[in-house]
Amino acid sequence: MIETKKIAERAVLVGVADENTSEEKAREYLEELAFLVQTSGAVAVKRFLQNLPKPDSRTYVGSGKLEEIRQYVETENIDIVVFDDELSPAQTRNIEKVLSAFSADASSDASAKHRSGVKVLDRTRLILDIFALHAQTAHSRTQVELAQYQYMLPRLTRMWSHLSRQKAGVGARGPGEKEIETDKRVINSRISLLKERLREIDRQKITQRKNREKMVRVALVGYTNAGKSTLMNLISKSDILAENKLFATLDTTVRKVVIGNLPFLMSDTVGFIRKLPHNLVESFKSTLDEVRESDILLHVVDLSHPEFEEQIQIVEQTLLEIGVMDKRRITVFNKIDAYREKIDAAIKYEPVNDDVSDIEKLWVKKLHAPAFFISARTKENLHVFRDFLYEQVRKVHITRYPYDKFLYQDFTASS
Repeated sequence: MIETKKIAERAVLVGVADENTSEEKAREYLEELAFLVQTSGAVAVKRFLQNLPKPDSRTYVGSGKLEEIRQYVETENIDIVVFDDELSPAQTRNIEKVLSAFSADASSDASAKHRSGVKVLDRTRLILDIFALHAQTAHSRTQVELAQYQYMLPRLTRMWSHLSRQKAGVGARGPGEKEIETDKRVINSRISLLKERLREIDRQKITQRKNREKMVRVALVGYTNAGKSTLMNLISKSDILAENKLFATLDTTVRKVVIGNLPFLMSDTVGFIRKLPHNLVESFKSTLDEVRESDILLHVVDLSHPEFEEQIQIVEQTLLEIGVMDKRRITVFNKIDAYREKIDAAIKYEPVNDDVSDIEKLWVKKLHAPAFFISARTKENLHVFRDFLYEQVRKVHITRYPYDKFLYQDFTASS
């Protein structure tokens, strides 16, 4: 039996630098979009960036730039065009119309059929596809399916291939009812069913959380790919999937952890990202209940990422929106080994003196809260962070169960 290797789809990325987004920032956003495309299994081969006061209401980038993109797509046999914003249904229709328009000579070419089938995706659709790819449990699959249908509903006029349409027949539809109206009813019915299914799952999870409420609970939060799952594996001695991909973890995983003789629960949650689709935020609200009901939040930051400061702001804004900013928080700057490697490369491998301690002093002062600089990969400074975490869990436990405090007096001194 001969195995054929699947050829990755080729994608071009499209972004806009407008009055609210500098060209430098827009290029950084396209870098993240390229990582999203890679996570989805495709490969980004070209990037187009347009400077406009604001995105064009008809074609997002304007007719001239879209024609430039069309010519490249046709010449290079591109499979996917991905836009770094959520497109309106009208924008998507207009873009597809232009990208599928070829000359008479090209239409007779053998590859014209392939080229005219180029897929147009926006950032939201791409993220939904990645979530669908990584959803493993019934809970996350239901959450993702709900978000997909909510995204699909206003775009029905161009998405016939995604639907199982009811055909004409006795009792199949009302008098004079259009096919798209039938599809809307089918999708709305499915959305209602999925919402009810999520409510049932949520009720089960509430019962599970009540059974665990006696124990102190710690939740890992952070931007996607910051290293939460790797840190969780180290502290809990578990084997959660940890990959260099965005959204490798979708399902909230809860593990019992014991440091010294003190048990507590630790949960690993879905990562945050810039422009996380609203429908996904709504669908995954129940997943974020683990964050809301935790006693301590560990905010994991990828120190080696060039935009880690913006990622911190995005995570903190999300925490503010779900109402948990008043919780006890510990910031964990991860990947200090990768940070040093980048500094070394930037100064052509000359020795770096005290590079991490300088940034550590800056951020401890800036945050007005505990912060640790570690490497989950090399375990650097992990023992210091672990001891501090133990003390924080111990404080919560003693407050909740004051008569147990004699059990935990000398762990850090003896460990």
